[in-house]
Amino acid sequence: MESHLSRRELALALAAGLIPGRLRAAAGGRRIRLPLRSRVEAFKETGVWEEVRLVREVPFSGVAILICDMWDKHWCRGASARVDEMVRRMAPVVDKARAAGIRIIHAPSDVMEFYKDYPQRKRMLELPQVEPPAPVALPDPKLPIDDSDGGCDTEGDKVVYVWTRQHAGLTIGQDDVISDNGRQVYSFLKHSGIGNLLVMGVHTNMCVLNRTFAIKQMTRWGIRCILVRDLTDTMYDPKDPPQVSHDEGTALVVEHIEKHWCPSTTSAELVSALR
Repeated sequence: MESHLSRRELALALAAGLIPGRLRAAAGGRRIRLPLRSRVEAFKETGVWEEVRLVREVPFSGVAILICDMWDKHWCRGASARVDEMVRRMAPVVDKARAAGIRIIHAPSDVMEFYKDYPQRKRMLELPQVEPPAPVALPDPKLPIDDSDGGCDTEGDKVVYVWTRQHAGLTIGQDDVISDNGRQVYSFLKHSGIGNLLVMGVHTNMCVLNRTFAIKQMTRWGIRCILVRDLTDTMYDPKDPPQVSHDEGTALVVEHIEKHWCPSTTSAELVSALR
């Protein structure tokens, strides 16, 4: 069942600036039909998973995009180069979604100090907190790739915190919000009447799954997550098991998420659904 705000809750959300009038007008009563991909093990314990397709139809006002850890720089040169390339594809998708009335959550971890004076950051800090429900206990199977060495595929790179902000190629709109805190993000979603979260960014096998604002925790709190599978990347070195190419390693993690955590869509399918 979709989450709807009562009239009083809607009035409070509007007064707090959580649902700006121009975004409400943009979304109107329109609904978005998102093509999704998932996987099912029809015959349990056989290890045979089948791809399934479905369509999720929800109001535009019930959807948000979360951009995970798309930093300005990464300690792994290979990861940094792939983020630079991804930003060129991600930015126009986010801009089109915003114009259609979908809320945008920027979640670059560890760099909130950079954004301390941004109204989009202050909006989240001033938000009344909503206590999340007890998290649902869900199985958490092992990933299909070995990232135990950090997953960097460029020789000689060492772990060091080099990021200072979100990648400058991603626009932060005036009605967007900024947070790297799961409870803040959950509170924003609940106050805004949003129950569906499109997740994009990096890295699929790490932060996209494990941050407090990301797929595992939000799913356990009852938020319906959807991975945008062509706007993500893994920390994976092909020399590590299962010794496949980097892109194949990413595809394996996407399939893992589709099996155990949430369905996925593509940026092209999202943009088409916005029309």
